[in-house]
Amino acid sequence: MSSKTATFIILALYVAAMIGIGFYTSRRTKSASDFMLGGRNVGSWLTAFSYGTTYFSAVVFIGYAGQFGWSYGVSATWVGIGNAIIGSLIPFFLIGRRTRLMTKHLGATTMPEYFEKRFDSSALKTVTSLIVFVFLIPYTASVYNGLSRLFGMVFDLGENGGTIIIILMAVLSAVYVILGGYKATAVNDFVQGIIMLVGISTVVALTVQKKDGLSAAIDSLNAISDSSTPADTLGSLFGPDPLNLFGVVLLTSLGTWGLPQMVQKFYAIKDDEAIKKGAVISTLFAFVVAGGSYFMGGFVRLYCTTDPAESGKAVIDVVNGKPVFDTMVPALIQQALPNMLIGLVVVLVLSASLSTLSSLVLTSSSTLTNDLIKPRVKDFDDKKQMLCIRVFIAVFLIISVIIACNKNASISTLMSYSWGALSGAFLGPFLYGLFMKKASVAAVCASFVTGLGITVTHMILFSMNISAFDGIKKAVIELDCPLNLLSPINAGAAAMIVSLIVVPVVSSFTKAPDENVVKEAFDSLSKE
Repeated sequence: MSSKTATFIILALYVAAMIGIGFYTSRRTKSASDFMLGGRNVGSWLTAFSYGTTYFSAVVFIGYAGQFGWSYGVSATWVGIGNAIIGSLIPFFLIGRRTRLMTKHLGATTMPEYFEKRFDSSALKTVTSLIVFVFLIPYTASVYNGLSRLFGMVFDLGENGGTIIIILMAVLSAVYVILGGYKATAVNDFVQGIIMLVGISTVVALTVQKKDGLSAAIDSLNAISDSSTPADTLGSLFGPDPLNLFGVVLLTSLGTWGLPQMVQKFYAIKDDEAIKKGAVISTLFAFVVAGGSYFMGGFVRLYCTTDPAESGKAVIDVVNGKPVFDTMVPALIQQALPNMLIGLVVVLVLSASLSTLSSLVLTSSSTLTNDLIKPRVKDFDDKKQMLCIRVFIAVFLIISVIIACNKNASISTLMSYSWGALSGAFLGPFLYGLFMKKASVAAVCASFVTGLGITVTHMILFSMNISAFDGIKKAVIELDCPLNLLSPINAGAAAMIVSLIVVPVVSSFTKAPDENVVKEAFDSLSKE
């Protein structure tokens, strides 16, 4: 049996299982609350795996692991460690219980609805829902982009093959989300999480073994040097550029605290005990999956090169003076793994990506339906609400597919602008809304303006290749700042930090919501 045949069989079995779970859970999805939040009765294991599999996708395994492994070597593993501690462990303990209690007491099923009821402002709900829908699209597109890169490599699909894969994956993710809603995604996430744990562990072991073990691989990395990478740095503890590496850790870790698709896991969790168990499970999951992905990515330079004269490595294309990072991990996999195991990796990346996609489309479509359509339509019962959510799932996926088919933007750029805008706008308002009674509507608006302002301005000036701004870009490069100001990652991290500063500062001199509204929200914390 050929490797392609084996991969097709594995994929067929996997797809059948995912659709089967969708049909199974559809019979237990009776209301809009069931569809969006699983009836707020999801246990620790399902929540933890759903959190982790939503967190990590083809964006991490294909895009970020390749780019940061190339740039920082094995020190990129710090990103995975940050994801486990800052992005998984701390939010479970810091905001998990408060989010569950406050949203349940206020009857909020989405982040826009939380903002409306916590700050007594229907305008906030409308604006938030629009931000969520618009800026989840590039993140979804980045996931499809990563999938198409890997499938194109494995099946040698040619120029149009990636587009076909993107469309097929969109259809598959739509089918099981439309069928079963949140419960289908949670059960599928558990199955997908098991696959990810086994797959990542296997890939990491084989990547190192192929280069004669860990010590030899580290020595080989330290021997590599070029104009931007001194010798003895790619195998070192903090790598060649610790400052910009910290920006990556910040964006990919702190960002989860303000992302609607992530915090919504706490809306649905069953009780405090499930939160405690979920914290441990999700942290261990992140250590293996994220830590393993970035550690594996740290060795891409042993498998890839931009110099055609260098033998024994895959030659990576260079565009605008930079290597095409999104092709590196697929190239590593092709060289490091036996052909019969490539099918496992395909299912691994597909599992990671479909779990993220399902959460993204469910979050976006639920937000639009619940927060924009429902308040404006009379007699909008559960049946109509669920139909509307399913229609928006299709619309959201179609737009994402169109963007993903345009390969001009890298995976990491799409994800960075999405996370920068969303968490840059929502992080401060959501976090302080849980803890600070004086947090004001004006402060929330200020965070929205700064988060979106920083992200969109950076995108226009530095990523859209508008010739009118070439002078600004050149001036920034000539500053020779140790912090890469052209990086969308650093722009996103900056937006998050500004959000955390802006909310308490603006709240200190603006009017808080009505005392009764604040009391209603914070009374919920003493209910259990």
